[in-house]
Amino acid sequence: MTPVPQAEPLALVDHHVHGVTTAELDPQAFESLLTEAGRPAVPPATVFDTQLGFAVRRWCAPMLGLDPEAPAERYLTRRAEVGASEVTRRLLRAAGVRMWLVDTGYQPELLGGHLTSPAELAEASVSPARQIVRLEAVAEAVARGGTGAGDFAGSFAEALAQAIAGDGPDAAGRAVAVKSIVAYRHGLDFDPSRPGPAEVAAAAGRFLRAVESEPGARLADPVLLRHLIWTGIDTGLPIQFHTGFGDPDVRLHRANPSLLHDFLRVTEPAGTPVMLLHCYPYHREAGYLANVFAHVYADVGEALNHVGARSAAVLAEALELTPFHKMLYSSDAFGLPELHYLGAVRFRRDITRVTGQFVADGAWSAADADRVAQMIGSGNAERVYRLAS
Repeated sequence: MTPVPQAEPLALVDHHVHGVTTAELDPQAFESLLTEAGRPAVPPATVFDTQLGFAVRRWCAPMLGLDPEAPAERYLTRRAEVGASEVTRRLLRAAGVRMWLVDTGYQPELLGGHLTSPAELAEASVSPARQIVRLEAVAEAVARGGTGAGDFAGSFAEALAQAIAGDGPDAAGRAVAVKSIVAYRHGLDFDPSRPGPAEVAAAAGRFLRAVESEPGARLADPVLLRHLIWTGIDTGLPIQFHTGFGDPDVRLHRANPSLLHDFLRVTEPAGTPVMLLHCYPYHREAGYLANVFAHVYADVGEALNHVGARSAAVLAEALELTPFHKMLYSSDAFGLPELHYLGAVRFRRDITRVTGQFVADGAWSAADADRVAQMIGSGNAERVYRLAS
């Protein structure tokens, strides 16, 4: 009998992701990367007793030669036997992601290893990677470089242009986007207006003095954050904003994307694409913003991994208002290759389940379901980030 050809998996562009740690992880270190809390649960509790923990056991265990029902302890033992490098290779390649767009702004030393660069992620996955430049990271590097308050704006603009051009050895070529973490540093309820030169110089002076006394000081001045964002708008590249769910530095109520309404209104004429990342539990608010503003796009990012067995329901809610040409796929995976793999495999299952139900109900045609899945999976990212150019 002639075998029936298998359909190719849905093509995916992960439009917001991070690198993978190269460290060999003990159980506590693994659990610390499996939660936004950044630390393992207090024994006898375990981070594996979450929707995400169950999803790792269900979907990642078979990639290591285990049954899906394998307990967490066996999973971690088997992971150590296989070794970090081989686990990363297996999971990244099995994810089948066509291209990774990598936020390079947060590169900590991770538990005895480092976070892979875009070039290293591309090599491990055998898929190309492009970089996303984090505005706050560039500004903090400028401040540590010894610029004066009056020169800060010009120095930042020059450094940002160099970062976008991909002058660094691991930058993976010209950047395709910039990103702001203003939600972490201040909140999305910032003044939407562009600050003037005198305001920027005064705020830069305050920040530079803080850096002199504490070299690791983080940029949190709302005036400077606004200046970075507006400089990002001026590049014309898509600008990404973390919104919604995140680590304990986020005040969740101040990360609601609806707080960006006035900013979106004043930036719409510029046409710079604004990408709302993650959004949960405000994914319906994000869908509304993408519906009413021409330059706004949204995803549900890392939420699909964290909500586990409820991920299809969350994706369906996000599709209620978000125009289909305005939604993108991302995993926001960080540190653990399990998260890169889970994001891809679960999204493919979820989009098939959600749109398949629409078809079964007679609301959509099968052709439209396939077309929408392709748009969200890769087509929209390829268009908005100009990945073919």
